[in-house]
Order: sequence, then C-alpha cells, then structure tokens
Amino acid sequence: MKKFLTAMSIVLGLGLANAQQAVPATKATVKQTTKTVKAVKPEAAKPAMKLKKDGTPDKRFKENQKLKKDGTPDKRYKTNK
Repeated sequence: MKKFLTAMSIVLGLGLANAQQAVPATKATVKQTTKTVKAVKPEAAKPAMKLKKDGTPDKRFKENQKLKKDGTPDKRYKTNK
C-alpha cells in the first residue's frame, strides 16, 4: 500500500509539473498582443499632453491636472467618471 501511494504521488506530481509549462508563443499571438498594446496606449489618444523627461504627465499644465502617472484619466474626479 505504501508503494502504491508513493507511485501515485509521483505520477500526480509529474502530471502537475508538466501542466504548469508555458505554451510557446507563435507569430500570430505575438502580432495580436502587439496590436492590442498599441491600440490601448493613452499617449496615442492624447498627443497634446505635455510630458516630463521620464514620460509622466506634467501636472503644471491644466490638461494634465486630473491624470494618473500613466496618462489615463483619474476616476476620482467627477469629470472623468
């Protein structure tokens, strides 16, 4: 019985270890992910934003007052809801 339980735990362990491996990316999935990333970028939506050297919005300008560091609208403000 002890040998049976040991053998079953090894088989189960190997099965779970193989299930955790990442699927290799194909060219089609890489192209799809790059297209979605480019479409979501907030910089492309608002080219008039004034940015600092590090790429964050400069809060000294009126159009950037209610933005997060990544350039998306801050939902805490009523105008952005």
